[in-house]
Amino acid sequence: MSGAFMHDAILVLGFGGPERPEDVMPFLERVVEGRNVPRERLLAVAEHYQHLGGKSPINDHCRALVAALRGELDRHGIALPIYWGNRNWHPLLEDTLRTMRSDGVRRAAVYVTSAFSSYSGCRQYRLDMEKARAAVGDGAPELDKLRIFYNHPGFVDAQAEHIRDALEAVPEPRRAAARFVFTAHSIPLTMASGCDYVAQLREIAGVLAGRFGRAEHDVVYQSRSGPPQVRWLEPDICDHLRSLAGKVQDVVVIPLGFVSDHMEVVWDLDHEARAVASELGLGFQRVATVGEHPLFIGMIRELIEERLGRVQTRRTCGSPARPDSCAPGCCAYNPVRG
Repeated sequence: MSGAFMHDAILVLGFGGPERPEDVMPFLERVVEGRNVPRERLLAVAEHYQHLGGKSPINDHCRALVAALRGELDRHGIALPIYWGNRNWHPLLEDTLRTMRSDGVRRAAVYVTSAFSSYSGCRQYRLDMEKARAAVGDGAPELDKLRIFYNHPGFVDAQAEHIRDALEAVPEPRRAAARFVFTAHSIPLTMASGCDYVAQLREIAGVLAGRFGRAEHDVVYQSRSGPPQVRWLEPDICDHLRSLAGKVQDVVVIPLGFVSDHMEVVWDLDHEARAVASELGLGFQRVATVGEHPLFIGMIRELIEERLGRVQTRRTCGSPARPDSCAPGCCAYNPVRG
């Protein structure tokens, strides 16, 4: 089957995360390499990991996603091998590319576990792909990243089903008034000014809120890092919850900017934000990330089919589909200057 396509493999490219307590600091140091992140911030984040056993859930989610995607591709007659590599922890992308080269892979379609456009969510992955290919050298597989999918119906519909599930946990008399709070990873304002990250988040938050008749909803941020003098997107989720005290009884917190649970979701939302809500007397429901939802896995398969030339229509909710290749300078940012 692979001979029928220009691509002869699929690569799932993740962020990566530690799986043992002794991995935590080396992982964090790799993540912030070349960036001006205070040591005390790293130590604080390391404590979050250690508090939860020194293991991020992100790699297990990637394993489950690869297994679900394998089944989805098999059901649709796409008999291409699937490989998995990470930017920041094992299995590292560079090592995965060496395995792919040994297996005879020449060109792979790459699914990146990031839905929205930004330097961190798109361009940095592209740069890391180029860096890994250069390190592998002659014979390194060509890599073609699948398009940004923040507005694909498979992503949006999976989010909507999880929102519906969380909303049903709100006591029925208060359900209609529950406040939708969409959250995403904060980024520096200088990074945000060079991309469509905020506009994309607001667009899809509006689409989802509209499905549930929520004219009033919020887009907030979490997990900021870096030196305090650098301005990042606000408001922070915990600060925003405090601003809602006395105005609403319940919040439905939707981690729109994350496709799977990892430390930023588990610690910042399930631990810190939930604790703040409890102190304030707010009912708190955290919506599940899309993870391995069948609609989301079907979306990945559809994006692969686009790249393979098996489908011509690029489905979206709202704004047009993003191109496969970014324009020069798109999402440009200097992580050293901030």
